[in-house]
Formats: sequence, structure tokens, C-alpha cells
Amino acid sequence: MSKSSALTPSSVKRAAPLFAALGDETRLRLLVRLSSGCPRSITRLASNAQVSRQAITKHLEVLSEAGLVKSRRQGRERIWELTPGPLVDAREYLDRVAQQWDNALHRLKAFVEE
Repeated sequence: MSKSSALTPSSVKRAAPLFAALGDETRLRLLVRLSSGCPRSITRLASNAQVSRQAITKHLEVLSEAGLVKSRRQGRERIWELTPGPLVDAREYLDRVAQQWDNALHRLKAFVEE
């Protein structure tokens, strides 16, 4: 998503899975843990978690489908790491939404003050 592109129905459709993946507390916690730049196994990600390793795996799969994380095999384990690109896309998307609201509020203010 580039900053210059307008919010279109297709850009909203592309952004929806990303924001759906971000809309869960457990998934956000996983992203925070992975944002340290240190790839981690499911075992390490599940330590001190209040959900099972199986639940962690399911949450990581949702994040993976949204492009937010990726994994690789290392021996018998899968090692997970953050993929920051989609977070940059989300930020740009939210910046465009904010700009549209700012523009609408400026137009309203100008109309009211006339």
C-alpha cells in the first residue's frame, strides 16, 4: 500500500485480514514478543502464556496468513519471526484514513465558519 493511493474498496478488502489478525490480544502479545528481533520457537513463545501451545500455534498461523510472521524449520521445531512489512502497510493505511478524516473536518469547519 503506498501513501498516495486512495482508500478504495479493494484496498479495504486487502487490509481487512491484516487488521483482523491484529485484533486479538494473544496475537498482539506474540507480535510484541517477536518484535525484539529474536526469532523464537513455539515452546519459547508459549512459556508464561495463559494459553496452550496448540492455541499459540493456531494464533501464529493466523498471523502467518496475514503476512505478519514467518517460520522456518530448525530440527524438529518451527522458529517464528516477525515480518515487519505488513505493519508498515497498516500504518500507512491508518495514516490515509486519518488524512481523510482531517480533510473532512477541515471542510466542515470551513462550511460552518462561512
